[in-house]
Amino acid sequence: MSARSSKPHEVVERALELSQADGCVVIADEQSTANLRWAGNALTTNGVTRGRTLTVVATVDGKEGTASGVVSRSAVTADELEPLVRAAEAAARGAGPAEDAQPLVTGVAPSPEFTEAPVQTSSAVFADFAPALGEAFARARAGGRELYGFANHELVSTYVGTSTGLRLRHDQPNGTLELNGKSPDRTRSAWAGRSTRDFKDVDPAALDAELAVRLGWAERRVELPAGRYETLLPPTAVADLLIYLMWSASGRDAVEGRTVFSKPGGGTRVGEKLTDLPLTLRSDPNEPGLESAPFVIAHSSGGDQSVFDNGLPLAATEWMREGQLRHLTTSRHSAALTGLPVAPGIDNIILGGGEDRSLEEMVARTERGLLLTCLWYIREVDPASLLLTGLTRDGVYLVENGEVTGEVNNFRFNESPVGVLGRATEAGRTEKTLPREWSDWFTRAAMPALRVPDFNMSSVSQGV
Repeated sequence: MSARSSKPHEVVERALELSQADGCVVIADEQSTANLRWAGNALTTNGVTRGRTLTVVATVDGKEGTASGVVSRSAVTADELEPLVRAAEAAARGAGPAEDAQPLVTGVAPSPEFTEAPVQTSSAVFADFAPALGEAFARARAGGRELYGFANHELVSTYVGTSTGLRLRHDQPNGTLELNGKSPDRTRSAWAGRSTRDFKDVDPAALDAELAVRLGWAERRVELPAGRYETLLPPTAVADLLIYLMWSASGRDAVEGRTVFSKPGGGTRVGEKLTDLPLTLRSDPNEPGLESAPFVIAHSSGGDQSVFDNGLPLAATEWMREGQLRHLTTSRHSAALTGLPVAPGIDNIILGGGEDRSLEEMVARTERGLLLTCLWYIREVDPASLLLTGLTRDGVYLVENGEVTGEVNNFRFNESPVGVLGRATEAGRTEKTLPREWSDWFTRAAMPALRVPDFNMSSVSQGV
C-alpha cells in the first residue's frame, strides 16, 4: 500500500516511528481543488485535482547547538517514506546549529479529529453557483458584454505530529471568484472579485450588475496626466497594500534598522501613531468567515517563522490599535532576540474602525477625485520607507460632484502603505474582500475603502 493511499494521520505516525533524530516534526498536507473557467459568456474548462505533500523536520542536538533538516516531497509512497525521513536527518546532521533553535512545542491538546479522513472538495461545491453563473452569461449576452473569469475552491487538511506528542489538525477551505466584464470590441474592461469559503455567499448576478455599471461609466473617456489626486481606494486595493505591510512587519528586521518600522537611532516604532484615524489592524484565527489555522504551521524557517514553532497556539493579535502600532511579527526565537512579545503571523487580516459608509456613499461625498478598481504588479522600491510601485487596472474612474462621470487612463503609482495610512482622511465600512494582486498567497481579508487626498500617480500607464 502506498503512503498516498494511507490515511494522513497514519503516514504522520509512521514517519515519527521511523525517526532516529533527537526531535521530529511531520506535516502532511492533503489538498483537493475544484475549478471552473469561462470566456466569452461560456464555460471553457472545469476539473478536480488532489494531492499530498509530506514535510519532515528532523532536529539533531550537538555540542554547539541544535541543527535542523527539512525535506518536503509530494506523492510519497510507502517505500519512499523511510528515505524521506533519513534525508531530513542527514540534512540536519550536515547543517550547522540552527539560529532559531528552540525546544519543540509541548502541552497542546490534541485535535479530536486528528485520526479522521481529510475533507475534500469536489465539483459539488459549484452546485448552486454554476446555474447562477449561466444566468449571468445570458444577461451579459443580452446586455452586449462578455464575461471572462474563473472560480477556484481548495480544501487543505493539514496534520501536524511531533516527537513531543503534538497531534494537531486544521482544515482550511479557500475559494476565489474573479470576473471580468468586457465590451465586445475589448476596449472597455472591468473586474470584480470575491473571496469565499464555500461559494454559498457569492452572487454572479450581483457581480455582473456591478460590471455592467462600470462598463457604462467607461463609455466616456477622459485623459488625465500623472500627479497627486484625491483617490478612493476600494477594499481590494487596501488589502493588497496592507498585506504587503504585514509581510514587511518583521520585528527582528525592525530592531536591526532595516524597515519602515525601525526607529531612527535604534529600536522599533511600536507605540507610535501610524494614522490619526481610529483604525485597528488585527488578525484572529477565529474571525467569523475568515477562520484560519489556530496554531503555527511552518514548512520552513525564515524571517519571523520557525519550524521549531510548529504547533504553537495562535491568538487574536492587534497589530495596530486605534492608529497606534502595537505589535510586529516574531517567532519565539526572534522575540527572545529582540525583547518583543511572541507574535507569529496569522493567515488573515482585518482593518476596522472606520465610518459605517459604503464605497458608493464615499463617492457621493467626493467633489473631485479618482475611484480605483484594483492594483496589480506591485513591487517594493525601498524597504526603509516601504515604498511600493504598481499599476492600476480594469477601471480608473473620474468622480465629479459626487458622481462618476467617466473612465480615465491607467497610472503607475508610487506609495507606501504606511504613508497611505498616515494621510488617509476617511475610512468606510469594513467588508470581506479579495486582494487581487496577492490572491494566490493570501485571500482572507476584510478592509474598508480609504480616502487618500494626495495619492501619487507617478506616471501614465497604457495598461487596461
